[in-house]
Amino acid sequence: MAKLDPRLVGITPAMREGSGLVRFEQEHPDRYFDVAIAEQHAVTFAVSLACDGAKPVVAIYSTFLQRAYDQLIHDVALQNLPVVFAIDRAGLVGADGPTHAGAFDLSFLRCIPNMTVMAPSDENECRQMLYTAFTLDSPTAVRYPRGVGPGASIEANMTALPVGKGVVRRQGSKIAILAFGSMVAPALQAAEALDATVADMRFVKPLDVELVQRLAESHEFIVTVEENVIMGGAGSACLEALQALRLRTPVLQLGLPDSYVEHGDPAQLLADCGLNAA
Repeated sequence: MAKLDPRLVGITPAMREGSGLVRFEQEHPDRYFDVAIAEQHAVTFAVSLACDGAKPVVAIYSTFLQRAYDQLIHDVALQNLPVVFAIDRAGLVGADGPTHAGAFDLSFLRCIPNMTVMAPSDENECRQMLYTAFTLDSPTAVRYPRGVGPGASIEANMTALPVGKGVVRRQGSKIAILAFGSMVAPALQAAEALDATVADMRFVKPLDVELVQRLAESHEFIVTVEENVIMGGAGSACLEALQALRLRTPVLQLGLPDSYVEHGDPAQLLADCGLNAA
């Protein structure tokens, strides 16, 4: 994207290696800025650049963005500026422990006006979502987990996704699983045993309300699953949509618990939280 558009500027609060910006710094040193451990400054600096016509991308860990929440609301969103937040470490982080677990970003982002919030299900979708975010002229966030993805093939071409639209990845019966981001892969595994429908919701905000309605009306049960705390998260957005539509389809919300998840093997932690296929 940086090669295609000279307005792209990369910003990190001292997370060059962790956020994967080594190559970007090497190829575009004049458009790379490490502001050190100063998350609030990283966001306000992005605002200044956006006001001057740049298209800044702030690469930041989910938990570290919490430190810049005021700047996100009052400086970025209130002015409706085109700042992209590339949010790493969204969800559980294994050995990094509770200080780095990105358990709350879906909840604290989707309540902010003007924000678009995306959750990719694999490596290729992450690439396309980052491109989609960059094409928008408003605040956007793409949140993705630590580590490797499920191994999806990467498309060379970058294509903007339809904003606010999910896709059905598997058609089943009775049960519809509305999966967000990293939970799409285990949802597809579980769906084989349950003969369930699986929707890759893609967007937490704006939510694909039409898809939620269609699946609620054509299935007996809805399951929402996310690697974020349940309260105020993506599943809550689905419940709000169903309530507004006056639909009474039973819903089971799955997500991270109302507690801090400690250090451990990521797969085991997900299993302990009830977020693996089993």
